[in-house]
Amino acid sequence: MAKSTLRQEAAGDVKECGGFWDYHDRIRRTELVKFRCDMAAISIKDKKPMCAISGQVPVNLMASSVGANNLQTTVKPLRMPGQQDQLRTWWKESSVYQIYPASFQDSNGDGVGDLKGIISRVDYLEGLGIDIVWLSPIFKSPQIDMGYDVSDYRAIHPPYGDISDVDALKDKLHERGMKLVLDLVMNHTSDQHEWFQQSRKSKDNPYRDWYIWRPPRYDAQGNRQPPNNWDSHFQGSAWEYDDATDEYYLRLFAREQPDLNWENPDVRKACYDITRFWLDRGVDGFRIDVINFISKDQRFPDSDKKVLKGTEYYACGPRLHEYLQELGAILKEYDAFSVGEMPCVDDEKELLNAVRADRGELSMIFHFEFMDLDHGINGKFSPKELSIDEMKKTLDKWQRLMYDNDGWNALYLENHDQPRAISRFASDAPEHRVASAKLIAIFMAFQAGTPFVYQGQEIGMTNVPKDWPMEEYQDIDCLNHWNLYKDSADEATKAAFKVEYQKKSRDNARTPMQWDDTPHGGFSTAKPWMRVHDNYPQVNAAAQVRDPASVYSGYREVLRQRKARKDVFVYGDFTLVDNDDEAHDKVLAYKRTAANGDAALVVCNFSADAVTWELASTTNAPPREVMVSPTGKTKADVGSKIDLGPYEAIALLL
Repeated sequence: MAKSTLRQEAAGDVKECGGFWDYHDRIRRTELVKFRCDMAAISIKDKKPMCAISGQVPVNLMASSVGANNLQTTVKPLRMPGQQDQLRTWWKESSVYQIYPASFQDSNGDGVGDLKGIISRVDYLEGLGIDIVWLSPIFKSPQIDMGYDVSDYRAIHPPYGDISDVDALKDKLHERGMKLVLDLVMNHTSDQHEWFQQSRKSKDNPYRDWYIWRPPRYDAQGNRQPPNNWDSHFQGSAWEYDDATDEYYLRLFAREQPDLNWENPDVRKACYDITRFWLDRGVDGFRIDVINFISKDQRFPDSDKKVLKGTEYYACGPRLHEYLQELGAILKEYDAFSVGEMPCVDDEKELLNAVRADRGELSMIFHFEFMDLDHGINGKFSPKELSIDEMKKTLDKWQRLMYDNDGWNALYLENHDQPRAISRFASDAPEHRVASAKLIAIFMAFQAGTPFVYQGQEIGMTNVPKDWPMEEYQDIDCLNHWNLYKDSADEATKAAFKVEYQKKSRDNARTPMQWDDTPHGGFSTAKPWMRVHDNYPQVNAAAQVRDPASVYSGYREVLRQRKARKDVFVYGDFTLVDNDDEAHDKVLAYKRTAANGDAALVVCNFSADAVTWELASTTNAPPREVMVSPTGKTKADVGSKIDLGPYEAIALLL
C-alpha cells in the first residue's frame, strides 16, 4: 500500500499523519490506539474523518472518548497487528554503536580511554553510518565491576573526564544528527555510594530501607547462615554479612554492589530524578542494566534451582511492570530511547509486556536466549556446542513474537558482556576472519529490529589469543570463577575452564580498540589498562576505512542498505526459510517482506564448507538484484541455486 498522508485539523492545528494514527496522545495517555488507514475508505468532512481500519482499537473507542476532536469511526473486523501497522519511530530506523569508554580511545596518555578520546572519533562513527552512540557506564565508580558499581550518578568517573565532556560529546553528536545514550544501573549501586554508606550505619538510619537487609538464619548447630540460598551471579551467596548491624544485605552481583530496594518509593523517586537529570541535559535515552531484577519476591524464599538459585523470584518480579510503567512515563515525556537488559528469564509474556507498544514501558530489550545457546548445564563456563537448528528456532521465535505482537527486537551478537561474535558463531581463523565478520553483519543487521554494533565488531576484532595466561584476564566474573577452582581442581578441570574463559570471558570484548598498527594499536601512547590484542597490526581501523573490501566497508554498506530500504528491513515481515537439502545443517536463511510486496532474501553459510543452497523453493522468479555480496556475486551468478563459500553470506532483492 502506498504511503498516505492524512491532514487532520483539530483545535485550530494542522497535523500530518503518515498513514498512521496514534491516539496515545490525542485521546488519553493511558490508551494506545494504533491503526493503518486505507486511503480508499477515508473521507474528511467537517473535521470528522471516517476510516476503514485495520489494526488494534479498544472496544470502548466512541466519539465521546475523543472529546473536542469529535472523531467518528467505522471499524472493520480486526486482525493481529504487525510492525507495518505501527507508527514509524526514529529509534526503530536507527543503528546503535556501543562504546566501552575505558577501551575506546585514550586522549591524555594515561592508558585509559576517556570522553575526549570518544569525541575525537565521532567522525569515524558518522562515516560508519551510526545514528545512536551508547556509552557503557561513565559515572563515578570504584570500578569493581568496570563502572556497573556507581557511587555518584551525577558525577563522571575522573579518568574519563567531567560533565562538561559529556555535554561536549552530546553537542558534537547532535550537530551530526546523532544521539547519545547512557548506561544506567538502577538495580544496585556501589557500596561506596552515600546512600549505602548511610544505610549500613544503623537499623534506624533513614536510608536503611533503601537497600535490602535481612537478619541471619541459623542452622541446627547454631552457625549463622544467609537469609536464603540465592546465588550471586559472580559466585557464592547473594547475601553479604555486615558486622555493624548483624544483618545481611542482598547483592546479586559483587559484594560491593548492594541491591536497591525498589519497594521503597523514595528509592524509585531518586532513580527517576537521576533519569530526569540526564534527560534535561540533552541525553537521548538509556540502556538500563538488569532492569528486570528490580522487583523481588518479598517472601525471599529458598530456591530449588541447580544453577543461579533465586532467579525465579526476582527475574521479572511481581511489581516489575508497575515500575517500568512509572519509568516509561518519564521517558515518553522526552521521546527518549530505552533498551532494557533482561537476563535469566524465559517467560515470553513477561519479556513481551516490557516492550509492547501499548504498554508504555521500554522501547526494546536485550533478551538472552540466543546468546545462551552455547551455555552448558552448569552455566556460562561449561561447554556446549552451538547448533544451527537451535539458532534457527530461536531466531524465528523472537522475530515472530515481536512482529506479531507489536514488540521490538534489539539485535545484537556482541557487547561488553559477550565474547566476539566471529569467534563464537563463525571462525576467527585468519583465512576465515573477514568472511566471518561480514557474515555476522549481514545476518544480524537485516533482521527485524534495531541493530547494535559493539566497538571493534565493525573491523572484525576477535577473542583474546588462546595462549594468554590467566594473569591477563581482568573480568571479575571470570576471576571469581577461577578463584573457586584454581587451588582445588585437578589440572584437566582447570585446563577445561581456561578453554571456556577464552571462549566466553567478558574480557574478550574489553581489549582496547585497534585503531592502527602503531604501538598499543593507536589506543594510547602509554601502557593500556588492559593488553591490546596481538593481532592489531593486521586488524585495525586505519587499514580498513578506505578499503572497499574491508570488514568496516561491509558494515557501512549493510547499515546503508538497511536504512535505504527500511520498508523491507525495518518494518517488513520476517519468514525463516529452512530448506530440506544437504545444506540444511549449515545454512541459515530468512526472507523480509514489505507491506507493498517488496522482498529480500538473506542467506548465510555458518560453516567452513562450500555449500550449494536451493533458491527455487523460496521464489518462483530469479532475484531482481544482488544487494550485498562480500565476494562480488552478481545477478548472473544466482540462478535456481546459490553457491556459497565458507562463511559466506549474501542478500538478494526478490
